[in-house]
Amino acid sequence: MNDPDHSRAKGSGEARTVPEDGTDATQGAHASSSVSDNRLVVAISSRALFDMGDSHGLFEREGLDAYRAYQIEHENDLLEPGVAFPLVQKLLGLNALSGDVPAVEVILLSRNSGDTGLRIFNAIQHYKLGISRAAFTSGAPTSDYIAPFRADLFLSANAEDVGRALRAGVAAATILPSTAPQRSSEQLRIAFDGDAVIFGDEGERVSKEQGLDAFHRNESERWAEPLSGGPFRGFLAALHRLQAAFPAETSPIRTALVTARSAPAHKRVILTLRRWGVRIDEALFLGGRDKGPFLDAFGADIFFDDSPANVESARKHVATGHVPHGVSNP
Repeated sequence: MNDPDHSRAKGSGEARTVPEDGTDATQGAHASSSVSDNRLVVAISSRALFDMGDSHGLFEREGLDAYRAYQIEHENDLLEPGVAFPLVQKLLGLNALSGDVPAVEVILLSRNSGDTGLRIFNAIQHYKLGISRAAFTSGAPTSDYIAPFRADLFLSANAEDVGRALRAGVAAATILPSTAPQRSSEQLRIAFDGDAVIFGDEGERVSKEQGLDAFHRNESERWAEPLSGGPFRGFLAALHRLQAAFPAETSPIRTALVTARSAPAHKRVILTLRRWGVRIDEALFLGGRDKGPFLDAFGADIFFDDSPANVESARKHVATGHVPHGVSNP
């Protein structure tokens, strides 16, 4: 039976593919960045935005008819915020700082019908979220709408949906359950893993297949060769363009690279980002240390990582998105 909030991206030619050479990052950005519209566009599923655990559990136990009846019966009952809710609030809050042209747009993608989705929009209006565009597909795949909405990022609670979106060339992550506290800072803080997220997974493949010594030797020998682009390269470029619209010393956005790499493998990373023309505000080369406490210290509103082990650690401290991409996710 179809998940009522199951969003699927198919590999059509309309979706973005991120270039893997060393060209400037803006050339690898999603189609959302046209000459006339440089907004950052984020597509999100209703289960990532709101806590819909009870109704989704009912759907899995009793099916679509029971789910539909429950949502209509409770459509005036307020949904509680989900894991990605604080992130969306901060993203939309940037529009108050960007003048007349919105800097960010958030799109709702849901397999609910318009009828059962009324409760979701009631919650959006209650929390005064600036979300006006949505696709309710009544159980049909939502993937056809990711490209027309020109999304730079797709967030969902369903790993299978996220995998399809990644294969279609869209930066995507599975939002995991988390008990992390909401951040009090008004500044939006986003942290990224490096290999298989911002960059390709070639380095991880060397490490897994040949060992850590071989990995360091490979990175030392190829230090001047830019790393290939990973699935989040285009999103990072779009986020960088948004950052560039604000003075660096008072920017409402701060980014961090939090990677298991250490010296001498750090040099290739730094030179690659320089070649791409992308700014990362903080770079943490942890040499395999547990990332969770460092992400807590940074105050990340969300962290993206491909490693299942790393995301299990991270989600105890911060909201976390798993990127099911690369050699760590066969």
